[in-house]
Formats: sequence, structure tokens, C-alpha cells
Amino acid sequence: MKQFYLDDLEPGQTFVSASHELDEEQIKAFARAFDPQPFHLDGQAAEKTLFGGLAASGWHTAAITMRLNVESGLPLANGIIGAGGEIQWPAPTRPGDILHVESEVKNVVPSRSRPDRAIATIVSRTLNQRGEVLQILTARLVVYRRPAG
Repeated sequence: MKQFYLDDLEPGQTFVSASHELDEEQIKAFARAFDPQPFHLDGQAAEKTLFGGLAASGWHTAAITMRLNVESGLPLANGIIGAGGEIQWPAPTRPGDILHVESEVKNVVPSRSRPDRAIATIVSRTLNQRGEVLQILTARLVVYRRPAG
């Protein structure tokens, strides 16, 4: 996969990741380790909550988004280096969802004090197989210029 440097990025550019199928066991395993709430651990208990059924932790969706972007979706040459951001979960992620990420470069602001880098604002939308947006991540990422030579 081609690696993108600061010099290769421009507003409006898009990237699409591969996909990941999520099942009930993955949801429960992540929840047991990192977010042990009933609506992530027990389908029956989850039916009586806002979610109306078993839902993945938003942090699980975020972790899958990161993996998809790192492995196939956002080919930044020096890695995906966060400098801040905002995350939204407009709909729950469910067992059986097949996730992929669509990312768009919103802007690139070169550093005034460090000419070898910039901050790129990237919006990554995580969607399921029905095209429903499950997560919107607006991230400010450190991107580097292509090395001289």
C-alpha cells in the first residue's frame, strides 16, 4: 500500500478501509476487559436499556476503527499519530455488523515552528453493512513531510 506524507495530502481526499465482522463473543470479551456494563455483556439485560439489545462499547468500535485505519484505511507514512479529536456514536454497533471506515482529509495546517510536519484534520466515519454511520471520529493527526533525498 502506498504511504502518504504531508506533501501527498489535500482536503477532500478520501480513503476506505477493509472490513471487520463483529460477533457477540468479541463484544462480550472487550466489555469484560474494558467496559463491563450490562448492555455490553448480557443480551437479555440489554433489552431493558436504551440500546434495546446487546451493543458493543463505543470504545470497542473506536478500537476497531483504529485497527482498520492502521491496517488498510489511512496509510500515513509515519503512522497515525493523534494530537486530539472528537468522537460521536450516533448508533450502536451490534453483533453481526460488518464495519468499514471511510476517512476524509478536511484540512492540513503546516506547523509554523516545525517545517517537517503539519496537523491534518481527518474525519473517519465507521459504517456497518447497511451504510449506517455508527461512529464519527474527527481527529487531528501529526503528519510528516517526505524526507529529503
